[in-house]
Amino acid sequence: MAAPETPSRALPALVPALRIDPELLLRAQGVRVAFFDVDGVLTDGGLYFSESGETLKRFHSLDGQGIRLLQRAGITPAVITGRDCAPLRARLAALGVEHAVFGSENKRPAAEQILGTLGLDWSQAAAMGDDWLDLPLLRRSALACAPANAQVEVRQVAHYVTRACGGAGAARELCDLLLTATGHYAALLADYGA
Repeated sequence: MAAPETPSRALPALVPALRIDPELLLRAQGVRVAFFDVDGVLTDGGLYFSESGETLKRFHSLDGQGIRLLQRAGITPAVITGRDCAPLRARLAALGVEHAVFGSENKRPAAEQILGTLGLDWSQAAAMGDDWLDLPLLRRSALACAPANAQVEVRQVAHYVTRACGGAGAARELCDLLLTATGHYAALLADYGA
C-alpha cells in the first residue's frame, strides 16, 4: 500500500537580504559589460606551478555562479588578463565567457575592442582589477571595483571595494551589485527558492 501523499505547502517567497549603497546602485544602473582581471580577482593572485611547470589556478565557485547570473541578466562578462594558460581557458569556456583577451599587458585597447564589438562605451562598463595594469579600465568605467586585497592605488580609484578578497568571492560581490542595480537580483533569487 502506497503512503498517502502529503499536501505540499507553499514556501514563503525569498526576500533578498543583500543591501547595497543607493549611490552605487545608481552608478551601476546602465552597466551592460563587466571586465574582470584574473590573477588577484578571479583567483587569489598566487602563482602555482606543478613539478612539470604547468600553471595551476584556483577559482571560487561563488564567482563562477555570479558570472553565469550576469549572463542570464543580459550583462556581458569579459576577461582581460596579462597571462594565458590552459586551466584559465578551460574555466572561462565552462562559464560560457565569450569575450576574453589573454596575455595582454596593455588592457585599454583590448577593452575598447570588446566595447566596439558589443556596440557599447565606457559609460556602460564596470571593471574589476587589483593592480596597476587595471587602472586604465578602472578609471574609464562607469563603475570601478577592487577586491579587498587590491593594491592601495587601485583601492583608491575604486568606487567600490569588496569585503571579500580576490579569488574568495570578490567577483561575486560585483556581480550581485550589478544584478541588483539592473533589477534582476530578486527575480533570479526567486528562481532558486522554488
